[in-house]
Amino acid sequence: MAPEVKDAWKRSLSTVHPDNSKLIPVPFRPAALLPFTAPMIFFSMLSVKSLKSLILPQISFYTYTTAFNIVNGNASYNRRLHESVLLGTGVIASSSFFGLFPRLLQMRLNHVLLKKALPVVILTHISAMNVVAARSLEPIRGIEVMDKEGNVMGYSRKAGTKAVKDTATSRVVLFGTSAFIPEVFSHFFVRTQFFRQYPWSLWTFKLSCTVLVMGLMVPVSFSMFPQIERIQCSELEKEIQSATEETELFYNRGV
Repeated sequence: MAPEVKDAWKRSLSTVHPDNSKLIPVPFRPAALLPFTAPMIFFSMLSVKSLKSLILPQISFYTYTTAFNIVNGNASYNRRLHESVLLGTGVIASSSFFGLFPRLLQMRLNHVLLKKALPVVILTHISAMNVVAARSLEPIRGIEVMDKEGNVMGYSRKAGTKAVKDTATSRVVLFGTSAFIPEVFSHFFVRTQFFRQYPWSLWTFKLSCTVLVMGLMVPVSFSMFPQIERIQCSELEKEIQSATEETELFYNRGV
């Protein structure tokens, strides 16, 4: 494949959904993930004295990531609009609850290291579970698997499970690193003479660090697994194995 054609094909994957050929809404394209989520992560990781200060950042973050995961998930199976709406609403509510509830515990902790580490652990785990929950229909109903010519061989629940698992892993790397490294750098920054002279600079430093780290991690996490993944036919359901003589098939993992 010529470099120009390959580059155009990659760009098309980021703007057009490969399963239904529909344009992906601009706010939910992969390029929009950084500018939307970086400020939300920053505010979610702030040390606060009141849980009320965290409600808006947490709900905003999980509302956006839930919509992003649903829009960019595999769309080859039969899914009605009302199912996506009900599923998304439930995932947003549960993610926000499980994201906020442990922060009550954090406010009662006196151990400095635990108070710093707990929000990172919570954000990382809930982000992974958000992917699993938002795309829970894929392992249940199965997703299209194709041969190298693009012929659909059937719907595989095992391929759906692998697609969701790989995407959840990439989110752990993305959001876990984006939350952890700014906390580490901030820990050392507050000990500097500059911070003692300008205490307000911590917010600027931490936000800049979050944007920088996430800017580096977005392409890394997206490239961990190819969007069009291959799977050995022997790993799929018996009915799919009997429908083809190919040794490996392909499916859209999503983003």
